[in-house]
Amino acid sequence: MKQSRRDFLKLVTGIAGGAIVLSSMPWLNTFVKGSRAGKAASDKVRLGIIGVGDRGSLLLQTFKQFEKTGNFEIAAVCDNYQPNYENALKLTDGKAAGFYDYQKLLDMKDIDAVVIATPLNEHAHIAIDAMNAGKHVFCEKSIARTIEDVNRMMETHKKTGMILQIGHQRLFSPIYIEAIDKIKNGKIGKVTQMRAYWHRNGNWRRPVPKDKPELERKINWRLYKEYSAGLLTELASHQIQVANWIKGEPPVSVIGSGNIIYWKDGREVWDNVALVYKYSDGTHLIYDSVISNRHYGLEEQILGDKGTIEMEVNKIYWEDHPSAPAIQRLVTDIEKDVFGSVPIGGASWTPEVGIKDKGEFITGNYQMDEVQLELEGFVNYVRDGKAPEELTIQGYHATIWSLLGEQAINENKLITFENKIEL
Repeated sequence: MKQSRRDFLKLVTGIAGGAIVLSSMPWLNTFVKGSRAGKAASDKVRLGIIGVGDRGSLLLQTFKQFEKTGNFEIAAVCDNYQPNYENALKLTDGKAAGFYDYQKLLDMKDIDAVVIATPLNEHAHIAIDAMNAGKHVFCEKSIARTIEDVNRMMETHKKTGMILQIGHQRLFSPIYIEAIDKIKNGKIGKVTQMRAYWHRNGNWRRPVPKDKPELERKINWRLYKEYSAGLLTELASHQIQVANWIKGEPPVSVIGSGNIIYWKDGREVWDNVALVYKYSDGTHLIYDSVISNRHYGLEEQILGDKGTIEMEVNKIYWEDHPSAPAIQRLVTDIEKDVFGSVPIGGASWTPEVGIKDKGEFITGNYQMDEVQLELEGFVNYVRDGKAPEELTIQGYHATIWSLLGEQAINENKLITFENKIEL
């Protein structure tokens, strides 16, 4: 059973009395202001969704879960691919206006904000046009396909004053919120390393109509460099965002490698990547992703000298936890010289094994829908006419460093970066 919004509010206000979490995560303030839905018709927020494929449809359906209580409506949908267009109209029960051309949606005077879930290379020009048209923007990650387009979007956001929120839902996850609070308060000690991975087993392809092979690149845009950086912009950007959130800063350098070693089917983006990001204090984020083996799934592992946090499985493990029986037996055997000494490099060697510990839950709210929470936050920000700038900055750094990771692989060298725009 998913936790209620009330449980979420208890979590937000309860951590450290609410002071630390709300000062370090200002985007959550919208949830502790009391009722945010508004009562009058003039308070109703009207949204348009541009791009209603897999992700856009999921967002549309998530919006519908709280549309009645949130005093907003999906007033328009847009997609230039007919099956997506028709499906979106069905999902809105025919109540929303439908468009194939996003410019016509932006021409609607009573649209307050748009949600952009198009292929990555389309984000920039749609978001820039929307903000210039006076529409607030929720844009799926990553921000844009190139650093130049990312900067253009940020500059338009600054110039127009329109909201630019990026779809990093972990910023609204009860698990991540409490985990970050524990890390910031030193519960796992000094963070000395971060590891993250995202593993799948599948070709990442979507079916193309047999009678329309020309739609290959349109439908499978994630596989081609013109439209996507593949694993980096689609997956790694989420986990880079988490690492940046923990460190309170972006990295200072990245080096990496990527190859196509399994899915040799004409794709251009790598089917496996491995990168090392370095932060200013010397801490590293070690990242890898493959789509030919799913055994390890996905995880962010935060290693401190007092404990380890694994956010995806909602667990915290302590360094001084009592040893598991198997480890106790091993230690006893070593003490009794059962192993004797094994000379390696002239020194005695005994096996170094991991700690076997089932861990503790970080928080009980581990089934709450963080996507709904981030969308609820966006509706509230639109109603206020402003959003915490930190949300935009988090999205900016996550995108920049996913693209720099791509550059490091392309150029086979260590890449550094200095912000070219004022944040």
